[in-house]
Amino acid sequence: SFYTRRCLTEDPSWSLITVPHLTELCLQHIVHNFEKNPILNYLLPEHQRKVVDRLPTSLPLTVTANIVSHEDYWKRCCLERWQVCEISNYGGSWKRMFFERHLENILEFFVPNTTDPNQVLELIPLCKGYVRKLEINQFLPPVREEQKEEGNDHSDKEDDTELSEVYTHHYNLKDLITALPHLEELHLTYGVKGCGMNFEWSLFNFTERDCSNLAAAVKMCHNLKVFKLTQSKVNDDQTKLLARNLMDHPCLLELDLSHNLIKDHGAQALGKLLSHSRLEILHLCNNQIRHRGAQALAQGLAESSTLTSMNLRLNCVEDKGGEAIGRALLTNTSLKSLHLGSNKLSEPTAAVFSQVLAQNTSLTSINFSCNRLGLVGGKHLLQGLANNKTVTELDLRHAEMEQETDFLIHQIVWANREAVRLGSLQQPTVEPS
Repeated sequence: SFYTRRCLTEDPSWSLITVPHLTELCLQHIVHNFEKNPILNYLLPEHQRKVVDRLPTSLPLTVTANIVSHEDYWKRCCLERWQVCEISNYGGSWKRMFFERHLENILEFFVPNTTDPNQVLELIPLCKGYVRKLEINQFLPPVREEQKEEGNDHSDKEDDTELSEVYTHHYNLKDLITALPHLEELHLTYGVKGCGMNFEWSLFNFTERDCSNLAAAVKMCHNLKVFKLTQSKVNDDQTKLLARNLMDHPCLLELDLSHNLIKDHGAQALGKLLSHSRLEILHLCNNQIRHRGAQALAQGLAESSTLTSMNLRLNCVEDKGGEAIGRALLTNTSLKSLHLGSNKLSEPTAAVFSQVLAQNTSLTSINFSCNRLGLVGGKHLLQGLANNKTVTELDLRHAEMEQETDFLIHQIVWANREAVRLGSLQQPTVEPS
């Protein structure tokens, strides 16, 4: 009789269909050994994608930084590390976001004389091609060692001051900034976040050495377009040093020194800078600038052909300063936005700006909020606006004006804004070829 023999597998679930292709086995091997042998660039595009999708985000940056360019990998790195990831702030690049925020994190927690400087220096070759903006919101001072005996509690006050100065120097950015060829924006705040019960005023010192190092670094950063140094107790001497190093900078377009301790002498240095730079935006909000400083800024404004926005909110320029700025605007043709809120301005300033509104054709936004322009000042502004067609924003909140005058001014400004809107709609749109 005919005999048939059946062969059964030891594993009932085994099937020939589940055997991986040789290509798949090779890709698995490449992923497993990627740290030792990163051969990503030698693979076909479709194989590169499969490898990158499986790479762990824990791989050293020395391996992935200059080899892995796929955005999906860096997206995973960002999302695993930070809860909030707004890619639009980084030019739509996840890789740029990762390296900028990674570098910022290292700098914000760098402790001079304690943290190994190689943490920063070794990162430079890996990130220099991707970093375009740095936003550092704190600088930690060195750890202060107790150098006094316990019994010596009554030390000389001058010695304490000298020690405080020595122990508050921060990380020197010069080597880093000059090694980042694509750096365009630098936002700095010299202080400590969340110090809690360990609060000391010395934690918020921007020392002379800090200023000297920073000024030299910014001067050598030739592609820098935006420089912000805020909430750092910057004084007049430091402002002079910074302004001197920013003279004739080839690219700088925006300077923000808001929330500092700048007075008239510092403002005078910035006035000179306006006439020796390509600055388009200047923010000096919440400083201590009075009329002499404002007069110097007005002179720089009169000589500038590039400045489009100036913010002097929360200073004390008073009428002498306000009138000087107004007279500068009779000849200036570049400024579009001016903020003079909370500057103790009154009717004389409004009288000068009545002429400005009648003659100037470049200003589109003016802020006089929280001043004391008064009834007469309001009428001056209304008279100047009679034939003005360019001002589309005029903030007069808390300016102590008559309600009727305020309403009439609002009507004129609204009509200007509506005319601009309709004009933009009537302009023919150019279709891309």
